[in-house]
Amino acid sequence: MRELRARWSALAEGVDAATPAHRDRAVDALRAFAILGVVLGHWLVTALTTADGGLSTASPLAYTGGLAPVSWVFQTLAVFFLVGGQVATRGYASARARGDSYRTWVGGRLGRLLRPVAAVLLLWTIAVGGILIGGVGFATVQTLVKLVLSPLWFLLVYGALTAATPLAARIHPLWPLAVVAGVDLWRFGLGGPEWAGWVNVAAGWLVPYTLGAAWSRGAFARRGPALLLFAAGVVAAAALILWGGYPASMVGVPGASVSNLNPPTLAAVAFGLAQCGLALLVREPLGRAMRRPGAWATVALVNLSAMTVFLWHQTAMMAVTALGLLAPFDLPGLHTVPDSLAWIPARLLWLPVFAAALTVCWAAFRVYERGDRPMPQHTPRLVAGSHRATAKVREITHA
Repeated sequence: MRELRARWSALAEGVDAATPAHRDRAVDALRAFAILGVVLGHWLVTALTTADGGLSTASPLAYTGGLAPVSWVFQTLAVFFLVGGQVATRGYASARARGDSYRTWVGGRLGRLLRPVAAVLLLWTIAVGGILIGGVGFATVQTLVKLVLSPLWFLLVYGALTAATPLAARIHPLWPLAVVAGVDLWRFGLGGPEWAGWVNVAAGWLVPYTLGAAWSRGAFARRGPALLLFAAGVVAAAALILWGGYPASMVGVPGASVSNLNPPTLAAVAFGLAQCGLALLVREPLGRAMRRPGAWATVALVNLSAMTVFLWHQTAMMAVTALGLLAPFDLPGLHTVPDSLAWIPARLLWLPVFAAALTVCWAAFRVYERGDRPMPQHTPRLVAGSHRATAKVREITHA
């Protein structure tokens, strides 16, 4: 154990020393927290139960309305889009200054998204064929595939906004916010069609993305605008939930007539504004915390495999759940219906197991996110390769 701590300390010191002094470490920390928030949120509010004979999804939010605040903590996508807009806008400006073409810049960024996606789709195409041949019910297979594919909508939107960065950087956040408000007024106030809500998939996430672009231009250099953004978001979200008829949960709840997330509603966007304001307010103390080598190395390594973690976390949960079926009884917190508060502590006990399974997936598939630049396999090699690891982190986050 002492040797392992020494190796980690050496790695952390190496990554810290190799990091440029001008690097905004808070940006990387916010991205890491956003990804981990989504992962933990899915693990806490998504259950695979055997109540219907096969495997089907359920959520504790559908049984216990008082758990809605859990979604306020772990629904962190707005922060990811905020950081994405900031990094992409700054990276595109740097690429133009170097003389790189738009095609070169966008090809590099989208390639880092598509490589790990291709690995997920290939493995699950093979797995689905084997599962069906093995006689597993179609309803169960459909449930599993839906959980695997559900994170991909986020990457599709993120990829589209990334490709549109030169245009998105010129858009004021109030314009997409007005589109979201208009669509919701049409849907909920004027009896418009439900399909109109899908316009908000682009407009809703364009709001934090354009805020990130404004951040890259120095719009939030002072705390005042960030504080105003946070306060306005909190007040608007609270008003929409208390008096506007929007649900309190910021994620989809099975059986609910309205979802704040699929597609995004005005309440979800207002909540996202509050999250973005809070993220901008804490960036300075967060940046100071990242001056500690251990904290910074952890964040840097999470960012190095952010898409791998995001894409495989559902697979890790499903693998543990499937293996648990070998037990002669339903395992509490894993296969049982989340219809009581007792399910929550039982579920928490499974989180380290999910994390261990995700580590296995990370070890097997992280190479697809890195492309042609291999990462060392063992801790001693990680120490020797700390400069290469840091250089790769810089490429991913600022290209």
